[in-house]
Amino acid sequence: MRSSPLLLVAVLLAGCGELATPTSPDAQEPPPNPAATFTRVQNEIFTPTCASIGCHDRIGQQEGMILTADRSYDLIVGHASTEIPSLLRVAPGDPANSYLYRKITGSGITGDRMPQSLPPLSDAQIQLVRDWIRRGAPRD
Repeated sequence: MRSSPLLLVAVLLAGCGELATPTSPDAQEPPPNPAATFTRVQNEIFTPTCASIGCHDRIGQQEGMILTADRSYDLIVGHASTEIPSLLRVAPGDPANSYLYRKITGSGITGDRMPQSLPPLSDAQIQLVRDWIRRGAPRD
């Protein structure tokens, strides 16, 4: 007896069930760390690394961004990037579409990965920024 190729395809598809993306907790990113606050991002990353003389301080103002404690939040959250205006510097809840996150990871950017002329941020520092953005980039 010879099987029809269409019958074979139908049997295989019926046996496979519905194709779906994984939904198990292991396949999803864990919830953001609630301790990932703007104050920590400022104190642990912006102030010691980014707001240095000539970079994102009041004198340097690279790309119009001042990352000093009194100015940074207002200049990054919800504001368009000057390098890729279709992206916000920080898009609350969306690290992948936040230019700041892309700049510190070196993914989908123009220019150099930040911090420029310094070692890249540590994985823990990058995760802190990512979690703060995923939390909605709240001002605390």
